[in-house]
Amino acid sequence: MQKRVRLNRVIELFETGVAPMGIFAFNASMRSAAAMAEAPMDFIILDLEHTPFGVEHLESFLLALTDKARILEKGNLQPDVVPLVRLPSYGSERIQYLMKQALDLGVFGVVAPTINTADEALHAVAGMRFAQAPGASDFYPEGRRGVGYPWAARYWGIPGPEYAARADLWPLDPDGELLLWCMIETREGVENCRAIARTPGVGGILIGPSDLSMSLEGRKGGSAVQSALVTIQSICKEEHVPCGLAVSAADAMTYLNAGFDFLVAGVDTGLPAGVEQALQRVRAERAQRAGAKDRS
Repeated sequence: MQKRVRLNRVIELFETGVAPMGIFAFNASMRSAAAMAEAPMDFIILDLEHTPFGVEHLESFLLALTDKARILEKGNLQPDVVPLVRLPSYGSERIQYLMKQALDLGVFGVVAPTINTADEALHAVAGMRFAQAPGASDFYPEGRRGVGYPWAARYWGIPGPEYAARADLWPLDPDGELLLWCMIETREGVENCRAIARTPGVGGILIGPSDLSMSLEGRKGGSAVQSALVTIQSICKEEHVPCGLAVSAADAMTYLNAGFDFLVAGVDTGLPAGVEQALQRVRAERAQRAGAKDRS
């Protein structure tokens, strides 16, 4: 039965023309992971780049994302919230060992920050793929991932040989369940965007507007980044590669309507919206009462 089910729901949404939405996770708590598993989003990017979020934390976080009641309700192993991981760095640093460890824990994809060239993207692709059979139509780029997938197969809930067959990059392998999103965050990345998008195995371009703005103008929030967004989005459409953007929750609908294929709309830090709204109402009421008291 599982062979008929797409395990990576984000890929399923891409294939049906629906724009997935998710967040960055900076909280390594297992309780936070359990709460995220029930949240109305499509993916969560576990952040190893800007937080002290080690591989041991990643292992427990992934296990806490498992929702047994939901699996029973759906009748299949596809998680509603797909776990991806952003590496501490990639690009020129090429920390392939950490990519291997994250994949062997069972993540469904990797977000590679600061990819500036097609060669860097190609190295990331190779690190995520197992070696393919000689003569296979998708033999290139040749995979370099080491074989150590028993835990990942257990996490996915499928036999090891089936995991080995399905743990390949989409859309290079149409049946693959893994995603590689390359982040464009520098002037050099924009200049090489087309070559990066054309790299076989790249399943999406994710724009990091804050770092990109710093690279273009030396400050966050500059106006030049808007022109770069248009350029990158246009290239991705021409190359038929999903284009995503990291945005604030308040701006999500604006960029969704602008045609972006997926959005990372916020982070898991801060107060829940309902609590924040309640506190704002209390503060407004207190200020109003204090003003009335002063006037009396």
